[in-house]
Amino acid sequence: MSVGGITKTTQYLTFKLGEEIFAVDVAQVREILDFTTVTKVPQTPEFMRGVINLRGSVVPVVDMRLKFGMSRTEKSVNTCIVVVEVTLESETLIIGALADSVQEVVELEPGQIEPPPKIGSRLRFEFLKGMGKRDEQFIMILDIDKVFSATEIATVLGAQQEAKLSENTGSSSEKGA
Repeated sequence: MSVGGITKTTQYLTFKLGEEIFAVDVAQVREILDFTTVTKVPQTPEFMRGVINLRGSVVPVVDMRLKFGMSRTEKSVNTCIVVVEVTLESETLIIGALADSVQEVVELEPGQIEPPPKIGSRLRFEFLKGMGKRDEQFIMILDIDKVFSATEIATVLGAQQEAKLSENTGSSSEKGA
């Protein structure tokens, strides 16, 4: 029983948030970075940790643990930023997703993926493509394009623009962790 939209074997990058394993299609992953200094941008949601400079581009960094209602990601030796491409209303955006650790790239066939659970009408799982099963373990496969709402993306873009402006006006001397 395969999930609608997943009709072929696909490779996924798996990563941990707490004890849970999540995955994103490798086609949407640009690169994986070691956790670095993140510049906080004022008046952004709590899950928006700030921005980083990625080869001259301002990239917003989102704490995936906070986004999913978990505790804030604490820096460790394995903490990393997964740089992903998110498509919203035909526009492709680059976002850094903060994760506790990256695990591996796995290949899942449609038969190994079940639909997300249906637990009443109050819990919403539209950001999940499905639940992958591998070695008696569940992997939550994210539809990274649906993890963030249009409002949240607009906030992230506003922060990105603000960071670019402060960088261009020379007030970047107040950068912090």
